[in-house]
Amino acid sequence: MMRPLIGTDLKRFVRDYRRAHPPPHDLVALLQSVEYPANVGSIFRLADGAGVSELVLTGITPTPPNATIDKVGRFKSLRLPWRYEADPLAAIGGLKERGYQIVAIELTDDATPYHQFDYASKCCLVVGHEDHGVTKATLAACDAAVFLPMYGKGLSLNVHVALAVVLYHIRSRG
Repeated sequence: MMRPLIGTDLKRFVRDYRRAHPPPHDLVALLQSVEYPANVGSIFRLADGAGVSELVLTGITPTPPNATIDKVGRFKSLRLPWRYEADPLAAIGGLKERGYQIVAIELTDDATPYHQFDYASKCCLVVGHEDHGVTKATLAACDAAVFLPMYGKGLSLNVHVALAVVLYHIRSRG
């Protein structure tokens, strides 16, 4: 009979899975002016769960400590490496110098469906403002753009949901 895991059993399960399946990709996420603290908190929690090595907050993105970020993110900002850099272009330049491929999750005229893209072993995923997306200047600094196909009437997903889909897709391709 199937039963949910809790406590020590859950911790052992997660630990054993991580040991048996080390992630082959070094992933960074860059938030370019993601405005709403609830989205930023969700991304902190997501980034921790997906094993992101660094979270880069830029532009008008709020930073910890912040009551909403801390509550929604379950205080993952205390354990996940993160930094704030005002200029997303400077942040991208530094990541490129460290060998990261920069991929925007954005609807563009030449974007590739996220599941058909070949992600480098060192990859930074860029997400933008909830209403305006990734700016033209930031897109120009990116190596590529991927998008999530939409099959309903909506044109896009929430920023943290879109990032989750792509992060876990990359993780599943191990």
